[in-house]
Amino acid sequence: MRTTDGGPQIAERFHPRVDANLPVKVLLKGRSVMVRARDVSMAGLFLMAHPADTARELTIAVPLPGDREIVTTCQIRRREVDGVALEFGELDWDDLIALARFLHPRLP
Repeated sequence: MRTTDGGPQIAERFHPRVDANLPVKVLLKGRSVMVRARDVSMAGLFLMAHPADTARELTIAVPLPGDREIVTTCQIRRREVDGVALEFGELDWDDLIALARFLHPRLP
């Protein structure tokens, strides 16, 4: 979407985010690092961590409480002072349904 004055594009969110404070495993070469997700949506999450500046994608495992663990490769879409915004890669139907089950009761 463009602003009416021809200014910069403003991205609209298609999926609402919910506060999560979920543990997330970042899978690195031969090890995993535990960090937290500040919020989650059907499209991605905000990771409270600072991967290397050269990193463009991360493989993460998100254990959803009372459900399955979602493992996917994510693209780093934005870097901020307190972490990075990640966009989920391919999720299978079971992962999508589990994620929806987690998000649904937390939506405003």
